[in-house]
Amino acid sequence: MDKNFKVRLIVGLSMFAVALIGLYTFDSIPFKIIFGFFAGMSIVELLSFFKKKHRVFNIVLALFEVLFLVFGTVFVVRVDLNHFWYIILGVCGYDIFAYLFGKLFGGKIFKKSRPFPRVSKNKTWEGTFLGLATSAILVAIKMGAQGSFETDWMFLLCGPLALCGDLFESFLKRQFGVKDSNEIIIKNKFFKFVELFVGGSEGHGGFLDRVDSTAFTGTVLLIIILVSYTPW
Repeated sequence: MDKNFKVRLIVGLSMFAVALIGLYTFDSIPFKIIFGFFAGMSIVELLSFFKKKHRVFNIVLALFEVLFLVFGTVFVVRVDLNHFWYIILGVCGYDIFAYLFGKLFGGKIFKKSRPFPRVSKNKTWEGTFLGLATSAILVAIKMGAQGSFETDWMFLLCGPLALCGDLFESFLKRQFGVKDSNEIIIKNKFFKFVELFVGGSEGHGGFLDRVDSTAFTGTVLLIIILVSYTPW
């Protein structure tokens, strides 16, 4: 098990524990505040990218990412506990199992196992497919247990949307010439300390790397819910 996976696992489990405590206490307000803080720090990281490049195309990409973070936060603030579990199962399920299956089986089934070599060269076909399948299965199980397919069908999109959010952030960083979202801001002593809350030491990403999938997924689901007038 490499060091990066250990850091991601520890941080992921810690965030999951905090999320559960926050969701089940004080009307989920602690968790909503924490997610808002994560989104705010992600925007600070994003602004630091401009120390490298200032192209117009990069500005447009950054504005889209900011919108995802803002509307993703609105979604998290508005969604109820029952529906937020779909996010945990769908988005976190994809993130965790795509990474795990990629490590275990990457390159063993498909010899040329790099579906997105120009955007995210570490992703594998095996990890991507199995991560998406696991996400869909987890969401479908919850949906079947509640008999809520007609009203909650859009949450089956959590896996694919999480993938899109991850790829968009990877593309964004590549355009700016940034490897980890915190690699610039972490050079400041204050932010270096703050980044440790998400395992953000050098080489392990930062806040944006932790919430990119949820922010993108939340934004798209928010649009679908508002357009379809689905109760949430």
